[in-house]
Amino acid sequence: MKNRDSSDAAIEAFEGVAADLAGAGVALGQTFGARALMINRKALACLSCDAMAFKLGRDSPAHARALQYPGAQLFDPSGMERPFKDWVEVPAGSAEAWPALAEAALAFAGSLPAGP
Repeated sequence: MKNRDSSDAAIEAFEGVAADLAGAGVALGQTFGARALMINRKALACLSCDAMAFKLGRDSPAHARALQYPGAQLFDPSGMERPFKDWVEVPAGSAEAWPALAEAALAFAGSLPAGP
């Protein structure tokens, strides 16, 4: 499945992160109409055009670090200037950081209470 407006390089980088985390129980899924990394049916990251968005927790050091990458911003899946404060979108130009950010998102997901 190819995301609309995602370059082949961004898709390849996303799939590499997914493969790296498969052993930790992370599966491919869909959220916000995009390919996503899921753990226990909850999204921890997703592909968004030529960027990857990570749920890091707004007060975490990883969130602050992620916002320092060129072009990084709070993730606004609706495009209506209502960003999700726990999520940071990091452009493919910083794809080398995606694996570490995905690990941080996985750690954050593990710190959340289990849902029903």
